[in-house]
Amino acid sequence: MHPTFNPRKLSVLNFAKAQSRLEGVEPLAQLDRLHEFQQAGGEASEVHFQVRGEMRTTSAGALAPWLVLSANTRLTLVCQRCLRPVEEEVAFERAFRFVPSEAQAEIEDEEAEEDVLVLSPDFDLLELVEDELLMDLPAAPKHAVCPQPVKLRVADADYEEPEEKPNPFAALAGLKIPKG
Repeated sequence: MHPTFNPRKLSVLNFAKAQSRLEGVEPLAQLDRLHEFQQAGGEASEVHFQVRGEMRTTSAGALAPWLVLSANTRLTLVCQRCLRPVEEEVAFERAFRFVPSEAQAEIEDEEAEEDVLVLSPDFDLLELVEDELLMDLPAAPKHAVCPQPVKLRVADADYEEPEEKPNPFAALAGLKIPKG
């Protein structure tokens, strides 16, 4: 019989030692910070996640707990070209190594290829899922082809184009004496 683990209060060390796996679906509305990006009128979305725990040997020869985590969701964002809703798939897959203290995490995170986090007996896995999805949001979401042509120029009704001024160097070209 495999132990059951709560993703909101995950004992990372026990999860990794048991080499457990956990899959779940969380309503987007339960992840407040991520839900703020969902545009009104967008479909009710879900966040799908998978995690597996494992113990790996570090370069120092000690065993350390790891989580290999992936998640995905669909969000309705605002297209930065046409300002209309655009559906975007947001997903990630990353490995996280856990260390006993914040000080050690700060030191090792700078040089490690993987993300280094602090070991906790009641780690909130869904908060980590939310953090990682937020970091993977597109900086400027946009349609591949906007559903309506984009108006590229906007002007006030009483706006007049400025008169085109002659190039001052054009007059100098006329003063040039032909060689000959």
